[in-house]
Amino acid sequence: MTATISTIRTDCGQQGQQPPSDETPDLCLAKTHLAAAHRLAALHELDEGIDNHFTVTVPGNQNQYLILPFGRHWSEARASDMMIFTEAGETVSGSGPVELSAKCIHAPIHRIVGAKVVMHTHQTWVTALNMLEDNRLHPLSQTAAFFDGHIAYDDVYTGLADSLEEGERLAKVLGNKHAIFMKNHGVLVVGDTVAQAYRRLYRLERVCRMQLIAMAAGRGTDNKLAILGSDVVDRVQTINPQDSHSRADREQLFFEAMMRVLDRELPGYRD
Repeated sequence: MTATISTIRTDCGQQGQQPPSDETPDLCLAKTHLAAAHRLAALHELDEGIDNHFTVTVPGNQNQYLILPFGRHWSEARASDMMIFTEAGETVSGSGPVELSAKCIHAPIHRIVGAKVVMHTHQTWVTALNMLEDNRLHPLSQTAAFFDGHIAYDDVYTGLADSLEEGERLAKVLGNKHAIFMKNHGVLVVGDTVAQAYRRLYRLERVCRMQLIAMAAGRGTDNKLAILGSDVVDRVQTINPQDSHSRADREQLFFEAMMRVLDRELPGYRD
């Protein structure tokens, strides 16, 4: 089974409510998942209130992007809040401002890399690692091994992103990787679905925390980091044909479970 934005068929909108007449089911689902991702980021302390940005390519239109209007706290994001904008700065639907750096970073990455979902945050543990001169994430655990070889590094912070050229530069640095570590800044991940991108963001925060704790525990001692060998990393990243759950299945199940948590603890994102 291959997961797409339309694969996770939880309710679109309020329980039992049909999507608006001018909205396709895929667009409604994309808005719902994007709203859920914002609230999850607040729940998991990956957010900065109203700052940072998540975007999703509008299903059926690769030149238009969904975004939460700037000024909304991530914990209050709703599907109906999501607006659609273009790289030229045009608002196609919805209302509210598109934060400048969101347009300048995200639109070129969507266009150049072809990513359907782009998520950028200043989350604590990833950003803390990016404050170090050596900010490389090492394969120190099973989870970290999944990211080995899939992270790009932007080693020079150039200031606020206020031009499309900066997004184009970041897109070239990112290339075909899953994430980009931005020195003295934060992290950006891409994915084919909201579920895939958010799971990457969530797991990166955890493995960066593990690495920084391990680094702190070994500082001043002879107890060095135990980095996994390339042969082990290869085995971790290789899909076992006997596994009944594909990577896409696991991403879907993860996000569905997280949405159930939201339904209990922070409902309202489907509205």
